[in-house]
Amino acid sequence: MNAHFFHQDNGVDAIHPGYGFLSERADFAQACSDAGVRFVGPSPETVRKMGDKVEARSLAIGAGVPVVPGTNSPISSLQEAQAFAQTYGFPIIFKAAYGGGGRGMRVVREYEELEENYQRAYSEALTAFGNGALFVEKFIEKPRHIEVQILGDKYGNVIHLYERDCSIQRRHQKVVEIAPAFQLDPHLRDRLHADAVNLAKQV
Repeated sequence: MNAHFFHQDNGVDAIHPGYGFLSERADFAQACSDAGVRFVGPSPETVRKMGDKVEARSLAIGAGVPVVPGTNSPISSLQEAQAFAQTYGFPIIFKAAYGGGGRGMRVVREYEELEENYQRAYSEALTAFGNGALFVEKFIEKPRHIEVQILGDKYGNVIHLYERDCSIQRRHQKVVEIAPAFQLDPHLRDRLHADAVNLAKQV
């Protein structure tokens, strides 16, 4: 999509990218900026930082936000995956370092399945994103997936717009989102809101 084309031919001065797809692409945010079109969303740099799972993780740690045990940088060998599994035990999950959408994700529940799943996740990530780098996390069984909605401006002000429960998924993709999250401990709710705002400010 050519942001320059919108600006020149149609007098467009701002683009709201909707959700998913273009809203998460730093190169599109940058193209809008280069064409003099206001991108309604984070700066290209912010989109890039949060789109890189490894960098997003280290930013979260820096902001004092608790994270699931995982590798701090992409792994490049089966041996590193084996070492992680020995330290933290099973189940673990492989995730593509440079993409999402459920591709390059593999859950491993026992040692015998480790090598095969490493190879599969690697080749899936390579095919989908042009980069087979993976990172490993402890896999949380039957988690609740709760997202906090945030709103920020260019002056550094960030507020939260409460949370939604996105736990109902199929193939790692959300099917329905429920707000507010049902039966969420009030203290935990407050902590999630505060952590989301702190992370956004850090970025």
